[in-house]
Amino acid sequence: MVDFLAENNLCGQAILRIVSRGNAIIAELLRLSDFIPTVFRLKDKSDQQKYGDIICDFSYFKGPEYYEGKLETKPELQDLDEEFRENNIEILYDYCQMHKKWKALYLDDLNEGVYIQQTLETVLLNEDGKQLLCEALYLYGVMLLVIDQKIEGEVRERMLVSYYRYSAARSSADSNLDDICKLLRSTGYSSQPGAKRPPSYPESYFQRVPISPTFVSMVIGRLRSDDIYNQVSAYPLPEHRSTALANQAAMLYVCLYFAPSILHTQQAKMREIVDKYFPDNWVISIYMGITVNLVEAWEPYKAAKVALNYTLDTANIKEQACRYASGLETLRPQVQQLLKEGFLREEIVLDHIPKLLNCLRDCNVAIRWLMLHTAESVYDPNNKRLRQIKDQVINDSKYNPKILFQLLLDTAQFEFILKEMFKQMLSEKQIKWENYKKEGSERMTELAEVFSGVKPLTRVEKNENLQAWFREISKQIESLNYEDSTAAGRKTVQLIQALVEVQEFHQLESNLQVCQFLADTRKFLHQMIRTINIKEEVLITMQIVGDLSYAWQLIDSFTSIMQESIRVNPSMVTKLRATFLKLASALDLPLLRINQANSPDLLSVSQFYSGELVAYVRKVLQIIPESMFTSLARIIKLQIHDIMEVPTRLDKDKLKDYAQLGARYEVAKLTHAISIFTEGILMMKTTLVGIIKVDPKQLLEDGIRKELVRRVAFALHKGLTFNPKAKIQDWQSVYQSTHIPIPKYSPVDESATFIGRLCREILRITDPKVTCYIDQMNTWYDMRTHQEVTNNRLFSEIQHTLGTFGLNGLDRLLCFMIVKELQNFLNMLQKTILRDKAVVDIFKVLLSAVNPVKGIVANAAKVYANAVAKTQKIWASYLDAILKVGQMQILRQQIANELNYSCKFDSKHLAAALDNLNKSLLADIEAHYQDPTLPYPKEDNTLLYEITAYLEAAGIHNPLNKIYITTKRLPYFPIVNFLFLIAQLPKLQYSKNQGMTCRKAADPVDWPPLVLGLLTLLKQFHSRYTEQFLALIGQFIRSIMEQCTSQRIPEMPSDVVGALMFLEDYVHYTKLPRKVRNFPDSSPLRLKIILN
Repeated sequence: MVDFLAENNLCGQAILRIVSRGNAIIAELLRLSDFIPTVFRLKDKSDQQKYGDIICDFSYFKGPEYYEGKLETKPELQDLDEEFRENNIEILYDYCQMHKKWKALYLDDLNEGVYIQQTLETVLLNEDGKQLLCEALYLYGVMLLVIDQKIEGEVRERMLVSYYRYSAARSSADSNLDDICKLLRSTGYSSQPGAKRPPSYPESYFQRVPISPTFVSMVIGRLRSDDIYNQVSAYPLPEHRSTALANQAAMLYVCLYFAPSILHTQQAKMREIVDKYFPDNWVISIYMGITVNLVEAWEPYKAAKVALNYTLDTANIKEQACRYASGLETLRPQVQQLLKEGFLREEIVLDHIPKLLNCLRDCNVAIRWLMLHTAESVYDPNNKRLRQIKDQVINDSKYNPKILFQLLLDTAQFEFILKEMFKQMLSEKQIKWENYKKEGSERMTELAEVFSGVKPLTRVEKNENLQAWFREISKQIESLNYEDSTAAGRKTVQLIQALVEVQEFHQLESNLQVCQFLADTRKFLHQMIRTINIKEEVLITMQIVGDLSYAWQLIDSFTSIMQESIRVNPSMVTKLRATFLKLASALDLPLLRINQANSPDLLSVSQFYSGELVAYVRKVLQIIPESMFTSLARIIKLQIHDIMEVPTRLDKDKLKDYAQLGARYEVAKLTHAISIFTEGILMMKTTLVGIIKVDPKQLLEDGIRKELVRRVAFALHKGLTFNPKAKIQDWQSVYQSTHIPIPKYSPVDESATFIGRLCREILRITDPKVTCYIDQMNTWYDMRTHQEVTNNRLFSEIQHTLGTFGLNGLDRLLCFMIVKELQNFLNMLQKTILRDKAVVDIFKVLLSAVNPVKGIVANAAKVYANAVAKTQKIWASYLDAILKVGQMQILRQQIANELNYSCKFDSKHLAAALDNLNKSLLADIEAHYQDPTLPYPKEDNTLLYEITAYLEAAGIHNPLNKIYITTKRLPYFPIVNFLFLIAQLPKLQYSKNQGMTCRKAADPVDWPPLVLGLLTLLKQFHSRYTEQFLALIGQFIRSIMEQCTSQRIPEMPSDVVGALMFLEDYVHYTKLPRKVRNFPDSSPLRLKIILN
């Protein structure tokens, strides 16, 4: 028969995919439940007032026209609705798509004969098929319970209605949103403590999507009667049966809600279920630590309640509690004995495998029962009967959480050591077996030679019979086959017996050396039997017995005990490591089927559960940094307040006073404690928790940083309380008005106002890394698609919308942003580039190579290429800053053009007056510099300041001529900028139609922002820097062209073309005259210097 889970078995693969998807959906539900926006809960009055009209439950579907009409009549609600949609559509989409994944079409296909030769009955006869069908129904129930527990009904309805309104689902013909809404409408259940359980819950909830009663009945029948996972073999003792069947009991508990009549009326079936699964337990874990108390869960069901009465009988509770209490007393010393250094040796483990496994079983069963039945979270404090049961359990079991936790630690450590030993023994099993066989055979061969009389051995006479017999034994040992372990084991036992008999019958006891040979051979044969009995089944049994998935959530109640244990003894971290690894084994439960199905969900589900566990590990180990900082605080206090500073000269009689031995001893003790704490966490070793590798060094560093941030933030919060009088109040501001106040809103991003948000959006869409600006067309194009992004009409629209003051405000903000960018850039240049000795040496070498600037550089291509190659790493941040400044300058130019155009159009007299006044002022200032006796505005005269504001508002200014920051002299500044420019030229190419454009979209450089950025940067410094920079470019062009001429290269290199284009654009943007006579003889822009 074909394997049910084989890839070519369509029936098996279909049900496997459903089960895999069910596990993935539950993980996704748990993840999403932590990310649901709080606004959907509408708990705060402010949220209710703000969003109450746009967030609706399923009452929306009774009259959607009413709700939509209400929104249409209020524009402010429409804006809020649009904002809410943009903020939450992604989480709503994830939420609804998750539910659409679950489609229970398999049963219909099975019943209709889609899968040839397979029916529901035949699938249930197959072991894998039986497991998967039971899991499918169980996971569907778990999914419904998890949804209701993690996401309240009202919240679900609001999210689904919002998704319906904001998506195209309403118009989609194949949308199954109606089915999802039917399934997920509110049940009235609340997970809040003290909340009343709705009537007929959860069975009415489970019946919203009908499932075949025959299928449900057959699944429950299998769960009632069979051990579907063959777990009982791992728990041979009858006392452990309920633990062996715990996972199946959880599945049965969930599936019974699909057939509530069994719970209500069928007492015989319920009694059978309770006797088999719940004779000694009433608290169960249904999935990844989600716990249920059957006393409370089965209270409304008559048959279930009656069946459970015997389990909840006072005498039975006392018997179980006392049994586990006495077990705890005997198991602790037993495990501690096994954990003693050097006790667990290979020989002892191999000789006592059953005994060690029994100890593991007893420990895990005791821990499971006590942890589940004493947990605070499973007993409702408002339920009197539950309180009584809880008190009785705690009293009769003499429950002490510290003792239970200690047993958990020891058991996890014991389990970890045993597993590692078995893994190593399994890997070395065959090699060791073959070695023992070889040693035994060689001993027998040697003895045969001894009795041959050839090999001298004290007092051994020649005996041909014994010689032949020992040779035969050697051959028999040699013939043992590792692959046939059963036959080999049986034959080995016979050989051992034969060696015992030969010693007795042939009176060989008198010869000690022969006896020693025989004893050694028997020992090797015994070792072979031990080694052949090392089987993987032992590891599988340990994995089953060591399951800790039931404590996935309950373990958090032991966090304080863990942290206190670490604080007292930091080396406790090593045992905790074993506990965390034991807890990580819980990941096998949800991942098994996902892995079998080769599902793409494997990574996301693994990451979710592993991330949850790693977060818990960090939470527990955070006590180490906290304790370290507490000790540091005490050391600081002692050093500042208690320990006196020892003077340079000290009288002998005062020596004792200054010694302060007590305080200094305390400092030494605390310092030692800090070092012990760090050692403790580093003892944990690098550990793979699920699929996430936990590095203890990184863990310690992150923990210290977290604690440092917390303490520094707290200190700043408490310490930095400024004098409120120093704050500028509204009434002091020239922009604020009492009668018409500017409203204040909480910032939604890094921008304080809408102007900031507008500015950053414009910068985003015109980003020179993704767009290309064509100056002749005043238009930005997408660098990859070549589609138009925006153009100068954008600023006309802004001017039309926000007015002149709004556009002028945007210009001023860009101005301040340029200032900030230039300051950051120069800071970076001074602190990183100019302080890097290796880079500065490159500048020095290049500077000596290019001097004098009027000359030609020998071997120019190689000199420049070497300098560029060696400095390549520093240009990335340099380019970013230059492009940002250039981008903002282009935007300022466009704004100035728009302001000037609108001013001339709307206020031509004002524009003319401002232009004339500006020109006359500039003429007077120039005349003053030529003849200082002529008048000049004094420092206290506000004319220049006020006229500047008017000119900028009217767009009568050139942003490229503005001095944004004050600067100091910087060494190598011209050569740095020159090197930067020629480093960018290979990324660009010349086009006759478009000028300089980016060569590759993957390595973007936009030409106009590059030119304007460099121009603006040079403008902030003395003009001689610009002259030197342009002279270097001229020398570069001449040197490269000279080399090309000498090598007879006909075409002009692209870098030379780029450099010439830079000079051309530089002259264009700075509006410098092109005629040679207009420049001084010493000017580097003379064409003779550039081209000759």
